[in-house]
Amino acid sequence: MQGDGQLSTRIDASVPTAARMYDYYLGGRDNYAADRAACEQLDKVVPSTRRLALNNRRFLQRVVRTLAGEYGIRQFLDHGSGLPTQDNVHQVAQRLDESAHVVYVDNDPMVLVHGRALLQQDERTTVIHADLRETDAIFDHPDTRRLIDFSQPVAVLFNSVFHCIPDSDTDGPLAVARRVARRLVPGSYLVMCQLVSEDPEVRAFVTDFMDQATQGHWGRVREEKDVAELFEGLEILEPGLVEVSTWRPDSDVAPRQLTHEWIEFGGVGRVV
Repeated sequence: MQGDGQLSTRIDASVPTAARMYDYYLGGRDNYAADRAACEQLDKVVPSTRRLALNNRRFLQRVVRTLAGEYGIRQFLDHGSGLPTQDNVHQVAQRLDESAHVVYVDNDPMVLVHGRALLQQDERTTVIHADLRETDAIFDHPDTRRLIDFSQPVAVLFNSVFHCIPDSDTDGPLAVARRVARRLVPGSYLVMCQLVSEDPEVRAFVTDFMDQATQGHWGRVREEKDVAELFEGLEILEPGLVEVSTWRPDSDVAPRQLTHEWIEFGGVGRVV
């Protein structure tokens, strides 16, 4: 793994990335033919993926609005933030309190370029180029230290990213979640969700497909029990760990995930 300044800054348009595929599903423009082709192939087996991506984005926005509006959080550290789109974390948080600080973290060089261009006029928000598994490098990065006061509560976001990293005793999702939680003061929050399926054939197909499409930059589709393990030791906010379109929906008629080949599953945990 490599930290800021050591990760490759070369954009390879021939190899799909999760960030650009997500951008395509959200209707963005920062993607290439390889990303679109990968999405089209994926849709043949898991046709609910676009709805899943849209619902996941709405979940992120509700979570930030809830933590800022109801729990008073003014600091956000967003791992695997992806490409800028509408209603990013800093925009949602700063609508509630313009003093809110946000640090975005991503290892995709395209995210770095577009993010820094978008945020160059905002002194309360930055993006750093780092691997989300490098907890110490991220927390100790000068830009993080400039914007985040870790003696105060922080919301750390791992929204739809843990499926991008493989299992490992030292750098898998569970190890990363534990390491981050240890560095946060009580009253901080961890937001975690990832792609899961209870169908072993779907898990196997999507994991193999994405691993090949991204040339090894992938982890795996997991099961709900794997996500639940991430929250051990945390106080889970209501309504618990759920398919994310059902996490505190804005209304009874808010969009729901109607098909379930795979889902985004997770929630919000409070550090106690």
